[in-house]
Amino acid sequence: MEQTRARHEARVYAYVLMPEYVHLLINEPPSILVAQFLKALKQITSRKLRSDRRQFWQPRYFDANIHGETARSEVIRYIHRNPVKGGLVSLPGQYRWSSFNHYAAGIRGVVEIESDWTARLRGPLIAIKPR
Repeated sequence: MEQTRARHEARVYAYVLMPEYVHLLINEPPSILVAQFLKALKQITSRKLRSDRRQFWQPRYFDANIHGETARSEVIRYIHRNPVKGGLVSLPGQYRWSSFNHYAAGIRGVVEIESDWTARLRGPLIAIKPR
C-alpha cells in the first residue's frame, strides 16, 4: 500500500487491512482516479498474495465522499474499530495492520498517514505572494 500511495502521491488518512477486505480513507490522488489507484493497489497485492486462488480481491469497491471534520473523525473511528468488531483483537492498538497507532501514539507505521502529526514533521507551509 505504501508503494502505491507514494507512486501516485495519494494522501492516506486512515486504513485497516482485514483478512477479507481493506478500508481506506484517502484523497483523490492528483494524477490518477481513485478507481485507478485501487486497481494499482489490487494488482500489486494480488500478484504477491493470491497463491492458488483464482482471485484475491473482490472485483468491486464502494466509495463515498466525506465532508467535514466530524464525518472524517467518525469514519476514522469506524475504520479503526474493525479488527475489534471482527474478533481479531480486543483493542484497536493491538492490530498491526491499521493506522490506529499513528493517531493514538504518533507511531510511524508502514503506510504514511496524512495527519496533523505528519504535517508538523514536514514543517510549516510557506505562502508566497506574487508581486
